Amino acid sequence: MSDQFSNAQQIRKPAISSKGGIVAAQSRKAAEIGAAVLADGGDCVDAVIATTFALGVLEPWMSGVGGGGVMVLYRARDNRYEVIDYGMRAPNSLNPADYPLTGEGAASDIFPWPRVTDDRNLHGPGSIAVPGVVAGMEEAHRRHARMPWQDLLAPSVDLAGKGLSVDWWTTLMIASTAADLRRYPASAAAYLKDGLPPNAQWGIKSTVRLPQDRLKATLSYLAAEGPRDFYQGDLARSIATDVQAAGGSLSAADLAAFRAYGREALAIPYRGGNVYATPELTCGPTLAHTLRLLQQNLKPGRNGPDAAAYTEYALALQSAYRERLQDMGDADGRRALGAEHLAPSCTTHFSIVDRDGNMAAVTQTLLSTFGSKFVTPQSGITMNNGIMWFDPTPGQPNSLEPGKRCLTNYTPVLAEAADGRRLAVGASGGRRILPAVTQLLSFVMDYGMDLESAIHTPRIDASEGAVVIGDVRLPAQVRETLRGRFDYEEARVQTFPMKFACPSVVLRNGETNSGATEIAQPWGDAVAEG
Repeated sequence: MSDQFSNAQQIRKPAISSKGGIVAAQSRKAAEIGAAVLADGGDCVDAVIATTFALGVLEPWMSGVGGGGVMVLYRARDNRYEVIDYGMRAPNSLNPADYPLTGEGAASDIFPWPRVTDDRNLHGPGSIAVPGVVAGMEEAHRRHARMPWQDLLAPSVDLAGKGLSVDWWTTLMIASTAADLRRYPASAAAYLKDGLPPNAQWGIKSTVRLPQDRLKATLSYLAAEGPRDFYQGDLARSIATDVQAAGGSLSAADLAAFRAYGREALAIPYRGGNVYATPELTCGPTLAHTLRLLQQNLKPGRNGPDAAAYTEYALALQSAYRERLQDMGDADGRRALGAEHLAPSCTTHFSIVDRDGNMAAVTQTLLSTFGSKFVTPQSGITMNNGIMWFDPTPGQPNSLEPGKRCLTNYTPVLAEAADGRRLAVGASGGRRILPAVTQLLSFVMDYGMDLESAIHTPRIDASEGAVVIGDVRLPAQVRETLRGRFDYEEARVQTFPMKFACPSVVLRNGETNSGATEIAQPWGDAVAEG
């Protein structure tokens, strides 16, 4: 390859196994908090709630109470699958006329929408949609939790009190958006030092931490007052006041009207088993199309996926994306995928299984890195930029409208293979999520792989139109076949920028659980209780 990176370096991250519960997340510390909840007798859903709030403190560029998401749950006692949808919505108080087009072309060379005056839909208070994470945790807690709400938020309150630890990964993530964070005083105060990204120190005993005092106070208040206060209490009024004072439209009435919804999981028959995905405005229906084609055309061999299998992965994914584009509008085929089609997005995914076999696949996001780049001055919440999901051009299928639900690319799924093993899987990575989830499902359900093998098996990405991206670790015959069939490019598995999605996965076989996370993610780990 033409880059300067090592050809000899190998990256491995072993899967773990346990008779107890496991949390697999993009942050080891957040996974440890979830696993501790399981060890204290908590249900899988208790661990979901604790892990969610911890992630919002530890990796605030990915997710948090200012974002939205969805979870797929398996309840072992009832043998039931369910979805809790807490995706973001455009505020009812939003006026599309406040987002005039400049006529100057696309917003950037990597962004499909026409440019809006002042990039109001990309960053700042005008880009904020109604956040759903707290409502999602409220609904999950109401349905299935064993532990008190306050106890589940306590670890995140403690984390925020310690401040955001700065290592090289923190520095890199902040630096990638520092130019926009500097636009907003509360954001600059939260994440920058003298207007620049903070740097970890060389000394072995040196530590750098960014204070999160306002966020700590907010989480402590939310723990004591309960989740409804985020939408109908003093906290809701504080958030709305901050956003509107800065020029945004989010109102207290918008927050008060928001609810998370239970939805029927989309059941997809596959290879003698079933995959349970998110329905409607997610990538679940597109996954169903992909798996239907693989069921018809992929002929699994005994020795893992070969050149023919990777060819079928690429063809099925490309077909599914074409259908998604056709059904969701736009002749040019770019806009209907949503903002993540070309623009990078920052999302977090974690998967959990408890000792009783209850499982969760949870994906949450602020959309862009640090979302809107706007931190609420009073409460210290990093807010989403969900308005970026919408096409600012009037009259399109995904055009911006008041109260409209956001079209997303996330795809958390649960699956039961023909051999009885159950799997919870999802990923971060915008448009690259679907190819990763598809192949991991196939590795387990078509080839019988365990997680150690599945997480280390090279994947392709086929989310960029005609282009197919192959992991350089693929066997030579596979690479040559793909090169002869497609517009083929190769990429390394690397930390930044990731050319493949970042999955977190757990599996249950009988009474034994296992877990694994993306090998190139520097913070991610699967952690067992106890």
